[in-house]
Amino acid sequence: MGLSWLSIVRLGMVQMCLGSIVVLTTSTLNRLMVVELGLAAVLPGALVALHYAIQITRPQWGYKSDTGGRRTRWIIGGMAILGAGAFLAALGVIVMETMHWPGLILSIFAYTLIGIGVGASGTSLLALLATSTAPARRPAAATITWLMMIAGIAITAATAGQFLDPYTHDTLLRVVGAVTGGAVVLTALAVAGIERRTKPVEREEEATPFWDGLREVLAERKARNFTIFIFLSMCAYFMQELILEPYAGLVFGFTPGQSTSLSGAQNGGVFLGMVTVGVAATGFGIGSLRAWVVAGCIGSALALVGVTVLGQVGAGLTPMVVAMGYFNGMFAVAAIGAMMALAGEGRESREGTRVGLWGASQAIAAGFGGLTGAAAVDMMRLSMAAPEAFGAVFLVEAVLFIVSAVMAFIILDGGRRVPAAGFVAGE
Repeated sequence: MGLSWLSIVRLGMVQMCLGSIVVLTTSTLNRLMVVELGLAAVLPGALVALHYAIQITRPQWGYKSDTGGRRTRWIIGGMAILGAGAFLAALGVIVMETMHWPGLILSIFAYTLIGIGVGASGTSLLALLATSTAPARRPAAATITWLMMIAGIAITAATAGQFLDPYTHDTLLRVVGAVTGGAVVLTALAVAGIERRTKPVEREEEATPFWDGLREVLAERKARNFTIFIFLSMCAYFMQELILEPYAGLVFGFTPGQSTSLSGAQNGGVFLGMVTVGVAATGFGIGSLRAWVVAGCIGSALALVGVTVLGQVGAGLTPMVVAMGYFNGMFAVAAIGAMMALAGEGRESREGTRVGLWGASQAIAAGFGGLTGAAAVDMMRLSMAAPEAFGAVFLVEAVLFIVSAVMAFIILDGGRRVPAAGFVAGE
């Protein structure tokens, strides 16, 4: 018997904890380094790219989940490492203000821990979902867990923004400490006993060498093409991650608390977009996954054009960012639905390897996209004003979303719908 609905929701709480910690390191700390410390945007971009680069090992963690072994300890242990890394990253920002090189070394170590924690905990969690969830429930399970992750991001960003103003170093450490400590405790409570009581739906009895298993997955045309699509679309998705809050601070005059709350508003839009697709596609079977992905990509592109235009007048940013988040969420949950459906296609007992491969592609794209966006802003600000420099990057991101929409139309099955999942009483 696979995971019950209650167990799926409990695992979704782990995703919520992951998002809660990561949003502080990729948005709040990034803004503090660029605006308060006056550092080049490429520095926090490189640190975030480092934590994504370490996640290139995700396929191997997924492969291990296919060939057996307990994953609960990796989920909890990874979360603890992630929490420690996030707290040290906040401390690194404080140290960097007075002692640049010691602070930078501490930050590099901290973001290395963040990458290890996210990879170990996140991949083990997805592997548990992929191997222990009945096939009919996989799309719904992906929707539930990702909605909870976005909820964690939105709630943490909005709440932390309120507590960070007026900003002090002590306040930063208290906020980050509360979030990370709470996430570790909640993760341990959420996963307690689930793996022990759940028999995986499918599990390979005899281990195949890792590289042989990975080659088998890469030989599958659908898995290979979907990997390419994820890389391109995630580059578009993450290019604005490291520059949106500095953009709000430098161009619109937002305070640290206001820009953190802006991130919360954006992720609130993402949540609403995911709910829209989840209810329409999973609940009522409206629209194919391809249609939702294409619509989300095109809508994201148009919203980015709006964000660029508003930079010229210096007002109205928040509603447009919410709209951008809404279409981002629409695209993301449809792509996740396609991922969970495709994870079970092809050679059996390779769900974790496929999910790990796609997770690695997403991580590499996120690091590359975020770092490229930050570096491009730094370069263009040498010769043009901030609104034009940031706007140029947003427009490039919009073009990438359009290209991604074209790729999705070609690669994904237009007839594939997220199957409606029934909720049985007592489960």
